[in-house]
Amino acid sequence: MTNAKFVDLKQHTSFMTIKSSSQNSNQDKPKLQKFLADVGLCSRRIGESWIKDEKVTVNGKLAILGMRVSPFEDMVKVNGKVVRGKVPVSITLAVNKPKGYTCSNHDDHAERLIFELLPQRFNGTRLFCAGRLDLDSEGLVIITNDGGLAHRLTHPSQQIRKKYQVEIKEPLSREHLPLMIQGIEDEGEFLRIDEIRSKAKSPIGETRLEVILGHGKKREIRRVFGHFRYQIRKLRRISIGGLQLHKIPLGSFRELNSKEIDLLFPR
Repeated sequence: MTNAKFVDLKQHTSFMTIKSSSQNSNQDKPKLQKFLADVGLCSRRIGESWIKDEKVTVNGKLAILGMRVSPFEDMVKVNGKVVRGKVPVSITLAVNKPKGYTCSNHDDHAERLIFELLPQRFNGTRLFCAGRLDLDSEGLVIITNDGGLAHRLTHPSQQIRKKYQVEIKEPLSREHLPLMIQGIEDEGEFLRIDEIRSKAKSPIGETRLEVILGHGKKREIRRVFGHFRYQIRKLRRISIGGLQLHKIPLGSFRELNSKEIDLLFPR
């Protein structure tokens, strides 16, 4: 006889299933620093510093950095004051960004941030840009607190078509038009323009153009035109998907309803 132990396979399987289910359930809970940010109390970075400085407790015990909490079951306190979980209200804004504003929540080198265009009632909401425009560009930018929506808008697989008004200093040449459509290599990246149009029958010889992208790498339009030595005088995004900019004044915004959000993803 050996000293081997016989395990009840059914009990063992049941135990593994319960353990696996528990692990999956725990992964669904937000990390503590994210919870503090989601309720509008601070940024994630500040939340992390509070946890490290032992200012945060969970169910009466000192919090540990990276731990996960259940917003409506665990008792979270900061400096002894209870932090209540709240069901986040989805907010999505269409902003007509002027030149000179940076699309970022924090930038020590920026003179003005796009969020400064919003009224104070949004100060307690963790908003972020779902896609950006560079400092010298203007036009339509989507700002939201909906992470899923932002992911859909920015993921390359969606191929959401964005339309831009581009004004260049020198007329577009016949030689360069097909090369821009075919694409170029720049700093190790492949860049291309999907379509170039104008109000005339052909964009060739024109300085005011309509450019369409179904993707959007950093400063892609400027880099493609710059590759062929064109100087861009003005770049303005006028639509994302089926959502148009024209009714939003420069420097203003509009809160989008569900039908307008659907327009961002034309079928």
